[in-house]
Amino acid sequence: MKRTQPHGTELKGVQGRGSGQGSMGDVLGALTAWALIVPECVAYAQIAGVPPQNAFYAAPVALVAYVLLGRSRFLIIGATSAAAVLSGATISDITSDPKRAVGLSAALAVIAGGVLLAAGLARLGFVTNFLAEPALYGFLFGMALTIVVRQAAKIVGTSSGDGQFFPRLWTLLRHAPDWSLASLAVGAAALAALFALERWLPLLPASLVVLVVSLVVSAAAGLEDHGVEVVGRIPAAVPVPHLPGIPAADWWRLAGGACGVALVVFAEAFSIASRFAREHGDEVDADREMAAVGFANVCVGLFRGFTVSGSASRSAAAEAAGARSRLTSLIAAVLILLTGAFLTPLFTDLPEPVLGAIVIVAVRGFLSVDQLRRYARADRASLWVALTALVGVLLFDLLPGLLLAVALSLVLFIAAAGTAQVTVLGKLPGTQLYGEAAQNPGAATVPGVLAARVDGALFFGNADRTRRALLALAAASHPRPHAVVLDLSASYHLGVPVLDTLDELRSALVRQDIELHLARLHTAARSAYDRHRLAEHLGPGAVHTTVGDAVAAVARRRPGNEQ
Repeated sequence: MKRTQPHGTELKGVQGRGSGQGSMGDVLGALTAWALIVPECVAYAQIAGVPPQNAFYAAPVALVAYVLLGRSRFLIIGATSAAAVLSGATISDITSDPKRAVGLSAALAVIAGGVLLAAGLARLGFVTNFLAEPALYGFLFGMALTIVVRQAAKIVGTSSGDGQFFPRLWTLLRHAPDWSLASLAVGAAALAALFALERWLPLLPASLVVLVVSLVVSAAAGLEDHGVEVVGRIPAAVPVPHLPGIPAADWWRLAGGACGVALVVFAEAFSIASRFAREHGDEVDADREMAAVGFANVCVGLFRGFTVSGSASRSAAAEAAGARSRLTSLIAAVLILLTGAFLTPLFTDLPEPVLGAIVIVAVRGFLSVDQLRRYARADRASLWVALTALVGVLLFDLLPGLLLAVALSLVLFIAAAGTAQVTVLGKLPGTQLYGEAAQNPGAATVPGVLAARVDGALFFGNADRTRRALLALAAASHPRPHAVVLDLSASYHLGVPVLDTLDELRSALVRQDIELHLARLHTAARSAYDRHRLAEHLGPGAVHTTVGDAVAAVARRRPGNEQ
């Protein structure tokens, strides 16, 4: 749904609420975001298949670029598990060479960002509404399981091999005798510490605390000498412009996957921005947010980064710490820039199992089964859609699973749009209004007149089904009607295929000596009707302002049927 920014919010979004308390909240929010971004930069870079320094290139650029165009006061843009794993999966289909992966990842961000930027400028922000929630939920659940298996391999100090979820899981279990007990101990301790901190000290940045402690322990105990893999040296990471520098053929190979990445990236970011906007009484414009997220990705790609999106965990943590404006993102960008420029040598002894634990905890929110239970109780169709998308990711990997989720969303939309309910109307007691007869037992139907309403917009996909439904209602009516009054108030536009179908309905009714009358046509629909042959075939007096007017007109022509 498109949303516009209320008057005065743009200035407030940059400067905060104009109070010292608001500015201090932005500083605290920025510190909180920085504490989460730093460890996740290293972790998500590995998921994306690029060196950690590339995440430090991307992070400040993404934050600043979004502030230039975006309007959400609370959205923190950066590397996320979904964006990283989709980027990594897309690149892995082209190469396994880490050096080539850097340029390809940057190019993927540029293409995906360009798609979003162009779509936002074309005011196509509404397309995210057509990615059905059950399909997206199933996709993210399957993606999280895939991430967990890959990161579990780091915790036990072995490889999960290649392929989809089940081959990786089997490889991991099959190599159980080769698991490193030292790595497993470090990873398990990190997981336990992360969960404990979140449970009992929720105000502390758990991932940063665990990262710092693990660095100290690793350097003091020499964990690398005991068989625990460490990150190794990370060069200073100051972002400078750098073109991806890949062959033209690779740009084309990335194009298909980039469109899928763009869809998920925007759906993730906009859902977060919308949630905070509702909670704080703001409004966000889907078209502008789409362009802003796209611009951030283009900029990131031109600074050797990889695909970015909105982070739910960082946005929520910054908001809870007091962030109230986009100044939070600017301050966080400066802090990350300083970290990348001067503090990257500190990450040399960071244990890989700790990174795996941080990522697993970060994605566990996608593994909640509560929504599946909710679907099972209230909407079995949504349950099957979610499970199909989930299994599709596990069986066919992320991008095919994403395409399956999109296809299921389209099927759901087409099925819903193609089923227009036709409701029989009756005159409500004591009024001149007509309402649904089934819901109003006292509603009176007029003998010889079938008044019906199409509960949904008519278009080429449901027009013929509606025609057949009306003919069936007329055939089942007793006594047989001599007029059908059709309420078209739900259709703001009538295309030529719809009007052709209504003309076919008129012809079928005429053969049964039944008149067709139309009621409650909107201006655009009436204009299209007047230009179509249906207007000539029905003749004057067949279109009415209300259903009551249409029934009264029929009654005047057949006096024996007055109500």
